[in-house]
Amino acid sequence: MDITNIITIVFICTGCFLFMTGSIGLVRFPDFYARMHATGKSDTLAVFFCLFGLAIYHGFTIDSIKLFLIAVFVFIANPAGTHSICRAAFRCGVKPWSKEEKKS
Repeated sequence: MDITNIITIVFICTGCFLFMTGSIGLVRFPDFYARMHATGKSDTLAVFFCLFGLAIYHGFTIDSIKLFLIAVFVFIANPAGTHSICRAAFRCGVKPWSKEEKKS
């Protein structure tokens, strides 16, 4: 194994770990907004790490350029989509979780 393969493995494993933490956050957090925050943040970064690892594996080719363009699109679209979904939920009346609701 050369250094390129090791760097690729590190980036892809980091991305998979971030996907896993986002999934755990989706299950563990108490309300819709916290769940959206956990998945929106971790998935964006996880996609970046996985795509960057794949780009390193392929070297400087047309495939790497395509992966870079996909990463740029995800970095723009994922936070915007998460914000739009949360804003629509807020306008539809989905209430944020509070400690007072848990006590009653």
